[in-house]
Amino acid sequence: MTELTQQHPVHRTPASVTDFAAGPVQLRGALDLERTEAGWLPRRLPRWTRAQYAEDYMEDMVAQPSGVRLAFRTASDAIELDVLTTHGVWRTDPAPQRADGFDLVVDGEVRAAGETQVAGNLVFFDETGELDRRPGQVGTVRFADLGTATKDVEIWLPHHTRVELVALRADAPVLPPPADDSTLRWVHHGSSISHCHASERPTETWPALAARRVGPHLDLVNLGFGGNAQLDPYTARAIRDLPADAISLKLGINIVNADSFRLRAFIPAVHGFLDTIREGHPDTPLLVVSPILCPGVEDRPGPTKDDPDRAELWFVSDSDPAEVAQGRLSLGLIRETLERIVAERASQDPNLHYLDGRRLFGEPDLALLPDNLHPNAAGYRLIGERFAEQVFGPAGAFASLRMTP
Repeated sequence: MTELTQQHPVHRTPASVTDFAAGPVQLRGALDLERTEAGWLPRRLPRWTRAQYAEDYMEDMVAQPSGVRLAFRTASDAIELDVLTTHGVWRTDPAPQRADGFDLVVDGEVRAAGETQVAGNLVFFDETGELDRRPGQVGTVRFADLGTATKDVEIWLPHHTRVELVALRADAPVLPPPADDSTLRWVHHGSSISHCHASERPTETWPALAARRVGPHLDLVNLGFGGNAQLDPYTARAIRDLPADAISLKLGINIVNADSFRLRAFIPAVHGFLDTIREGHPDTPLLVVSPILCPGVEDRPGPTKDDPDRAELWFVSDSDPAEVAQGRLSLGLIRETLERIVAERASQDPNLHYLDGRRLFGEPDLALLPDNLHPNAAGYRLIGERFAEQVFGPAGAFASLRMTP
């Protein structure tokens, strides 16, 4: 995969798109498109959900476009996309690096990686919240030497950087992507481990890798929100109202991270989340995935915190393991509870399935868990490969979504 940047700008512009809500460009993986002062902001939940967020952090995660891409057809040899990015920076980072990589997919194959050449907005923060905001400029990402044959194009937006779309330019007409009756939609919800901040490219988050492994007929909607897989009813209602051919829910780690539930509240909350989704998808294959391995909270409750005795970021909990017997939630208790709930409901719901998250990332993989909580890029690639094999494989919960040879 080559990296192409701002060189030899498009001089002939028979095609220029500035209204991303009106077509011909199709927005995939986003559930809302909001007009802003700079352009158009893709959001991964409907706008009505915003009034129900418990904190601003959720809005930040919704506006980070993990899995969101622009789709269109063109014979253009060069494509330019103007964007305004907003990148969060931890206060102690002495030389903050922008994380605004864009991937170009042509006819189903990752063709190139691109970056903007100017700094967008930077937001500096620490554990107390936002500290400083530095305004940036609109930048351009350019892809060139694409050839003049007609091709189906996707531009994948950065998975962990807010992106406002300003303009798309090409030197040939931009057409809508072709309709495909064989396209199937997979909706996935999870935590930061599904959002995949540590992935190196937007096409290398584990849900994107799994979807691409299955084939171009699979349309991914990634509702992985860092820190915010909290069984929020508005998320369940958004999934309920989406067209979907398969739904997966990776639940548990954020509840332990925040110590936000006790067993008494967790059990009915899981049932309520599943009930709401089933209102719109009574027969859709539905997979509940428990947490991957996280040594600091396997046998003890959260909340998780940064270990002050280590120089590097390392997540631990200092809660008493004995409190699990009183209903505080460890990952072990969450896995046991989720497996039992799914088994009980599956007697009346044969399309409901369970997967132990340690089958995706377990004890042998701990070298790929650099902060004791989140996998690194290699760890996410491993999860994507295993999910594709175990869930979309011939014996998996989503085997019916594989393309028939």
